[in-house]
Amino acid sequence: MHRLRVGILCLVIVFVFGMALNVAGQNKSDTEAAVEDMVVPMGVIVLKPDPSVEQKRSSVEFNHSKHFTYDCRTCHHKWEGNAKISNCTASNCHDLLKSPKKPTKYLAYTEDGIKYYKYAYHENCIGCHKEIKVKQKKMEMLYKAPEIENKIVPTSCNECHPKE
Repeated sequence: MHRLRVGILCLVIVFVFGMALNVAGQNKSDTEAAVEDMVVPMGVIVLKPDPSVEQKRSSVEFNHSKHFTYDCRTCHHKWEGNAKISNCTASNCHDLLKSPKKPTKYLAYTEDGIKYYKYAYHENCIGCHKEIKVKQKKMEMLYKAPEIENKIVPTSCNECHPKE
């Protein structure tokens, strides 16, 4: 009886070891290869309008690496995870270069309004930053903590578009 148990244990060990070697030697799937080959911009990306648009405020210096805690699809909402990410104005998503006549309705952007690249950025960026400020304020009040030191979450025009 003892030999039978030792034999079965040896077979299980060989089976598990063999499966591990098999998995380790498999070719990468297309998704894994795409993720491995993906290049993520680090540091600061300068966000500016299309060259055909007259720029009224300075460009925005967007620190991409500070936003890595968020899912990529928070901003790149049409990205499928394996293709090159195109900018908003080239993706047939937020490609209007002029504001539509009535961009808002009931304090929200209309379907045409959000297609204007500027409103899409403002809706996404400022909206998220305002939510963060509200959460930080609640945390301060809830825990009667002093104000959080590093709560640099810009929501005003000049914080994102500094005067040159």
